[in-house]
Amino acid sequence: MLALVGRRLLTVIPSGLIVTALLFFSVNGLIGSPAELMLGTDATLEAIAELNRQHGFDRPLITQYLEWMGKALTGDFGRSFTTHQTVAEAILPRLPVTLEIGIAAIVLATFAATTFSSVTSARVVVRPMATGLAIVGITLPNFIIGIGLIYLFSVELGWLPSIGWAPWRTGIINHLQHVLLPILTLSAYFYGVFTLVYQAEYDAVRRRLFVRVAKAKGLSERQVSFRHVLPNSILPVITYVGLSLGQLMGGAVVTESLFSIPGIGGLLVDSIVARDYPVMMAIGMIVVITVVVMNTAADIVYTIVNPQIRLD
Repeated sequence: MLALVGRRLLTVIPSGLIVTALLFFSVNGLIGSPAELMLGTDATLEAIAELNRQHGFDRPLITQYLEWMGKALTGDFGRSFTTHQTVAEAILPRLPVTLEIGIAAIVLATFAATTFSSVTSARVVVRPMATGLAIVGITLPNFIIGIGLIYLFSVELGWLPSIGWAPWRTGIINHLQHVLLPILTLSAYFYGVFTLVYQAEYDAVRRRLFVRVAKAKGLSERQVSFRHVLPNSILPVITYVGLSLGQLMGGAVVTESLFSIPGIGGLLVDSIVARDYPVMMAIGMIVVITVVVMNTAADIVYTIVNPQIRLD
């Protein structure tokens, strides 16, 4: 087991180098010269050439990538072209905000999908409701769900604030009131995906021999569900959690913009609008590296939960 985990961890470094290289070359291939991106289409050739020279954009891409990657590994992402502060200073205060909302959304979606389906799987009336909510979460865009939640809980009931962010230092209750709607909005899609994946595996596991043996031993439906079926049905959900992180960032952009939350998603939107190349690249790198690391973590957890699985 330890050897398998160790080999999987060793793949993080080459995988990280590959995805960051793909990010760097694809972004530069799509946008062309960063100088043209920043100065706009009305800029003169002389101005573009001067900016290219100042920032080294006129050098070969492979040279630019190696220098960018080398500095990034030390935490140096350069300076923002709009605010002139270091990119790290712009990102670090916002990163915990996005991490809190994202992690809470994934945990909530996983818990709700597995627990709700396990408890209600034998009830003819409730399970279709759970499936219906899952389909709604998948089909409706995040901003539509968010607007609906704002209208219900903020406008009609007046229970929760509609927008804004309250740090922990302002009080636990105040913080939770501001964070609840964004978490529910962001978790809706993942709840839908995890529910449908889990229910399909859950039904398949319930038909296996060891489940029938457990029932024959006199175990209750609840005991069979949580002791035997759930642990063997959750494995595909673990895989989907790792694969969902890229979508999580996309959802964070919409959610943070809708609720005026000062997170990475909002910063990414601002940097794109302002054509702030260093900030865009830094956030892109953080996202792809996080996806690689979390996919690896999901594979390791998958192996621990089911030791019969062997990673290549």
